[in-house]
Amino acid sequence: MNARTEPAQGKPVTPARPPVVREFLLVAGLFVVYKLGRQLAAGHTGEAFRNAHDVWHLERLLRLPEEGSVQSLLLHGDTLVRIANTYYATVHFPATLAFLIWLYLRRPAHYVWARRVLAAVTAAALVLHLALPLAPPRMLAATGLVDTARVFGPSVYGPPRTDHLSNQFAAMPSLHFGWALMVAIGLIVATRSRWRPLWLLHPALTLLVIVGTANHYWLDAVAAAALLGLALALIRPPRSAVAPAAPGAGTVVPAEEPVLVGAAR
Repeated sequence: MNARTEPAQGKPVTPARPPVVREFLLVAGLFVVYKLGRQLAAGHTGEAFRNAHDVWHLERLLRLPEEGSVQSLLLHGDTLVRIANTYYATVHFPATLAFLIWLYLRRPAHYVWARRVLAAVTAAALVLHLALPLAPPRMLAATGLVDTARVFGPSVYGPPRTDHLSNQFAAMPSLHFGWALMVAIGLIVATRSRWRPLWLLHPALTLLVIVGTANHYWLDAVAAAALLGLALALIRPPRSAVAPAAPGAGTVVPAEEPVLVGAAR
């Protein structure tokens, strides 16, 4: 009686990339909805300032560190605060777009997952912007904070009454932080380098920048992280697949259950 064991065969599947034109339209649509949706919350100045006072007092009740402790570090020199303002103004959209493009080219399955998560977080954030208009701390006199972008530059905002390109009363949740955190998580999940946890420096730096420039409260970042956590719980990352064996290569079976071939009767 003789026998041989056939090992399991298979190789990872490389998922097909979604059509580039469709994805371009989807991602462009996401950014357009993000911009236009924020406009719907404009015109609620009184409510936005009342909510800002409530958030500020809630943070003190929770004994969160004051945002001024971060801003004081930036105000040690003009150069540092200008770098923070530039980071706030220029990194948010390009970093997220570069993240999506890289995933699309190198990790198509992860790209679809990340795009869905970002879309879900953005949609939920827009709903919260409408339900809870919130003036940022730079507008609230009670905080004692400096509007660093207005004083030192560069600034992406004009006076709230005449700024028709953005809704400055959409502080909570902070999509600056939520998107940055998703970029870091997405790259950690999609890559295998032992250095990949360093991607968390991006949301960490973003958090210090949005708080130190007085554009967001701590709780704005907490709300964004909570929305992202919920989206990640509902939208699972892809798992590696196994391709079917090539024709003539034999039947693929689990390794722990070998098949006896050619056994003598």
